Amino acid sequence: MTDPTADTRIPLLSEDVLSERLSGLKELVPESFTEGRIDFEKLRAALGESVEDGRERYGLSWAGKSGAIRNVQTRSVGTLTPDREGSVAFDETENVFIEGDNLEVLKLLQKGYHGRVKMIYIDPPYNTGNEFIYPDNFREGIEDYLRYSGQTDENGAKLSTTTETAGRLHSRWLNMIYPRLFLARNLLREDGVIFISIDDHEVHNLRLMMDEIFGEENFIANIVWQKRYVSNVTAQWMSDMHDHVLLYARQRENVSLSKIERTAQQLSDYKNPDEDPRGVWRAQDLSASKPYMAGQFTITTPAGKDVNPPPGRYWRCSETQYNKWIDDNRIWFGKSGTGRPMLKAFLSESSKGTTPNTWWSFDFAGHNKEATLETKALFSGASPFDTPKPIKLFKRMLKLIAGRERQEPDIVLDFFAGSATTAHAVLEMNREDGGDRRFIMVQLPEKTNNPDYPTIADIGRERIRRVIQKLNAEDEGRLPESNGSTAKQDRGFRSFRLTSSNFKVWDAENAPTDEAGLAAQLEAFAENVVPGRTEEDILYEVLLKAGLDLPLTAGVRPVDLAGQTAYSVADGLLVVHLAETINDRTVKAVAALEPQPGRFICLDAAFDGDDPLKTNTALQMRDAGIEFRTL
Repeated sequence: MTDPTADTRIPLLSEDVLSERLSGLKELVPESFTEGRIDFEKLRAALGESVEDGRERYGLSWAGKSGAIRNVQTRSVGTLTPDREGSVAFDETENVFIEGDNLEVLKLLQKGYHGRVKMIYIDPPYNTGNEFIYPDNFREGIEDYLRYSGQTDENGAKLSTTTETAGRLHSRWLNMIYPRLFLARNLLREDGVIFISIDDHEVHNLRLMMDEIFGEENFIANIVWQKRYVSNVTAQWMSDMHDHVLLYARQRENVSLSKIERTAQQLSDYKNPDEDPRGVWRAQDLSASKPYMAGQFTITTPAGKDVNPPPGRYWRCSETQYNKWIDDNRIWFGKSGTGRPMLKAFLSESSKGTTPNTWWSFDFAGHNKEATLETKALFSGASPFDTPKPIKLFKRMLKLIAGRERQEPDIVLDFFAGSATTAHAVLEMNREDGGDRRFIMVQLPEKTNNPDYPTIADIGRERIRRVIQKLNAEDEGRLPESNGSTAKQDRGFRSFRLTSSNFKVWDAENAPTDEAGLAAQLEAFAENVVPGRTEEDILYEVLLKAGLDLPLTAGVRPVDLAGQTAYSVADGLLVVHLAETINDRTVKAVAALEPQPGRFICLDAAFDGDDPLKTNTALQMRDAGIEFRTL
């Protein structure tokens, strides 16, 4: 008989990205596996001519790439602990701010946020040779991060502020960004997109890297944003006036981009010189550069003049279609009737906007000076952040990705959050159009010289607070408008901090080998919860690592289980019991809950070695159709 308590332990590590990919490959090409491992000769045979066999091949390679790939596969043992004091409306909001190394955070988000994010925007550190601050090895495992952020007693991890000579070594930058982009792709929905701000130093390498990770078929655009409106007169050669914003999709065929509103200048092109009852229109050239089927015919103007397309051009319609347009008063020959034929395009019949393009001028998407003024105004005259992006730029991106209709809110992720301009833009856009977008911000607690805001993460949290206060003050006394923009909106955020696991993790590599030392370590692990951690800390680690959907904002409420308190999560989908002891009455109370939970999780130590009670619990849960797991 199978032991019902076998394999009940929830792994404390983050999602195994490599295992997931191997499972997918095994499902697609099972014949390429021998004794559980890939047989590359069989895989090569299965793929046939699709395999690149030559030594010279197109692609991006750099020193350390194999290490960057291994970095993706290294699983995190960290967790995210709630920071209620740093939050706004913690229990009501579905917005999230995470302080921590974004590589570790992205690993921890893999289970609960896989395929759930609509839009990612990042503004990673540019490889310019100045202020490129990340731990030297660019791996930033949880121990490195804890030293860096001052959460351990050891000296802080050495930081690398690169010099002009070292800072532009492309390999170092690529090693840093590769694993983050790889993990970020997993979080996107099938209709999701990612925007990445970058300058000329790495845009060429970033394009090749994105083609490798996302597939070149999912490239949408390289947007050129005019970040300055006046030249830098001190520039040595030419004044740098632009940045790039690369736009890629998870699956481009699933993405629909919104039209952009017409400018006043574009609207002024629509007139109604013939007083057409259908309203204003603008004249469109009736000729085209490519031939149209049956598009070769002569047009006679009202003045009796025969007209053919200009040399090298063709009518854009058949003669039959042309005659229909004539009958419907859609062809214009000028007031005198002697001009070349033009097609009338009515504003009332056209779409609400125009097709977006890749040139974003400063008046269209803001500029750096505007961004600085915005932060100064928000922080009462003194900007605490040196290089913000303008809110207008973010709003342009948010408007662009309206996408398909879905019942769930769009999640916007920024894992190089800086001063949290992305969150600022999300909150303002929701107010303007009545949207229900949610944000997840991730920011390293990089040190500042500002005693009011010791880290950049402190700046980001404070900016969001101030934006919330500003919007709430502006909405006081206002009645809801037709678009719902002043209706009750989510104006809060849950703050979390990256830290080590709440549970003691056995380090097999450094375990003592002598009998006495091993016995002492086993005794220390008899109680596997780290001292000083709260029940709420443990609860959120459970939610993260149990694979609960959107775990950081799941609804949590206490429930009574025969006199013991547990937590009902996501409307009863999961029940978590974190008391240090458990008894049969508690177990029966779980099975009797309404609604009945899909899963029940408790501490393994709560059974205190009582194997019959644990077995009985597993059997009762199985009979009730409840999945039973332990920590």
